[in-house]
Amino acid sequence: MKHSELTIRGLLLGAVIAAVFTAANVYLGLRVGLTIASSIPAAVISMGILRAFKTGNIRENNIVQTVASAGGTLSSIVFVLPGLVMLGYWNGFPFWATFLVCALGGFLGVMFSIPLRRALVVNTPLPFPEGVAAAEVLKVGAHGDEASPNALEREKGPLIVLWSAVVAAFMQMVTFTGAAAATLTKTFRVGVYAATGVDLGFSLALLGAGHLVGLSVGIAQLVGVLVCWAVFVPMWTHVAPGADVAEAVDTVWRNVRFVGAGAIGVAAIWSLIKLVKPVIDGMIATARANKARGGAAGEYEDRDIPGAWIVAVSAVSLVGVGWLLWDFMQGTALAPMSPLLIGGGIAFVVVIGFFVATVAGYMAALIGASNSPVSGIGILATVIGALLLAMFVLPTLGVGATQALVAFCLFAVSIVFTVATISNDNLQDLKTGQLVGASPWKQQVALLVGVVAGSLVIPLILNVLNHSQGFPGDPNRDAVMAEPLSAPQATLISTIARGVLNADLDWYRIGIGAALGVAFCVIDEILGELKLMRLPPLAIGIGIYLPMSATFAVTVGSITGWIYERLANKSPQAEMLKRFGVLMASGLIVGESMLGVLNAAVVASTDNDAPFRLPFLGDGFAPVAEIVAPVLFVVLTYAIYRWTWAQTRAAPSKA
Repeated sequence: MKHSELTIRGLLLGAVIAAVFTAANVYLGLRVGLTIASSIPAAVISMGILRAFKTGNIRENNIVQTVASAGGTLSSIVFVLPGLVMLGYWNGFPFWATFLVCALGGFLGVMFSIPLRRALVVNTPLPFPEGVAAAEVLKVGAHGDEASPNALEREKGPLIVLWSAVVAAFMQMVTFTGAAAATLTKTFRVGVYAATGVDLGFSLALLGAGHLVGLSVGIAQLVGVLVCWAVFVPMWTHVAPGADVAEAVDTVWRNVRFVGAGAIGVAAIWSLIKLVKPVIDGMIATARANKARGGAAGEYEDRDIPGAWIVAVSAVSLVGVGWLLWDFMQGTALAPMSPLLIGGGIAFVVVIGFFVATVAGYMAALIGASNSPVSGIGILATVIGALLLAMFVLPTLGVGATQALVAFCLFAVSIVFTVATISNDNLQDLKTGQLVGASPWKQQVALLVGVVAGSLVIPLILNVLNHSQGFPGDPNRDAVMAEPLSAPQATLISTIARGVLNADLDWYRIGIGAALGVAFCVIDEILGELKLMRLPPLAIGIGIYLPMSATFAVTVGSITGWIYERLANKSPQAEMLKRFGVLMASGLIVGESMLGVLNAAVVASTDNDAPFRLPFLGDGFAPVAEIVAPVLFVVLTYAIYRWTWAQTRAAPSKA
């Protein structure tokens, strides 16, 4: 029986879910430098909603998750674009410029990755872990003649996402009221002059992120935290008797972050280098296999968007990119060289864009979209772009144009970065579609719809967050709240661009970090050869770079998730328990992130940095709030894990 697949209902539902996950990911990405893959939770939500119509099917659900995941993936643009505000080049995020950067880059990401589908998706041994997992969730949630016999999992999945979101939002709201502290920060002396500190954060969203990334990443981040706070901070701190210990520790920690930047850069580039040979070998092997089959394909389900349309959409998108670059340079020091910069920018987007589309797609195939080091692509593209501008443009325009060239580099890299992230997501979704019998060309259309949906939301959320919290280093910052969003990747990438063109980076500390990054890469490879748990060097670098409060809950979540899955392996319902754990973790992230976005909107509209704070809880309550926070964190963590586990024993309702 042939079921409907590409429906208006499915596209609209996917667009709505895309908007929700895009907003959540923008907030999460700017806060701690992490985003979540939305394919699986989107599939679960879709199944729950379409069941009410009694007409939904596995392929329509697949279209919904395809639209939603494309929109959610676009949120990774926050790893680059806020650099323009940090630089002071933008005062906010112009709606149409931001929309078009996301949309045009997203369209090119879809188009560039379509020729890779047969090489990387069809008849390939590549694992596609998240694509396969999403397909399994869709199969479990099917009904009618597609239905799994396990009605329990089909019914409880959406409920787990909902209640996990409620629990995380509750924890977040308690901190907003002032009844519980968001962080617990203490600094102290070590010996006579040295000092260090602890900075614990109690975020259930980050706990969920830790569950999803796994023990290896969580422990690697813990190693990074120890390198930062147990080694470099006390080693480089010199606090005279009677001096302010907290201020001294904070100053030194900000310098130690350059060590983390160096480690992140080396680790990210090493991750990309490791993928070059597998990408080439995999494409050659698949091409030979296709030739041996005599190209015998052509089934309805195996058709891509026609080649003429790929060329047309790509050409129109590149014309749009050219116009964007021209508009960006108007009234700046770059205007005299705009023809050269437009031509070079388009060539940069095509050449580097197609390269990163290939690499990002292969990363999704190998390790999944969530674990792909796309930040490495941003760093690599930034270094290449900044070096090209420094060699061929800066000598002509002079040092007076340096600031504008840094901004131009970030703007062009933002487009390339969007190409990479969408390609990373596209091939994963196409693998899911292949496993459930979907039509590739219909999924590719759905991806384009998802790109538009996400692009519409991103500038709105960015402007709300910019007004409520702002970004570090922004000379024009006029936010309501005193503490800006950390935006770790955007800070790092903008720092690299400025450093290459201004030659003013802290190369000493970055060099130490780069040397450590090499050591971390070697250690990770040795652990791999010994078949021991690996410590991803990129995660160690992030542990050095980010505030401890941003990594503490991730490490805790990775450990609790590992314990949960170890116990689940002893159960006859092991796979269901593990999937329930994934849904629970996704719900925690969505709940807290969406409330965070809502809080930011209220802050921006009321000019009150704590609109939900209870007036009778003054500063004297702070010591109590610091006790309430960890206790509530532990209790809610235990409760949500226990409740999620118990859902496998609940009886499904009668259909």
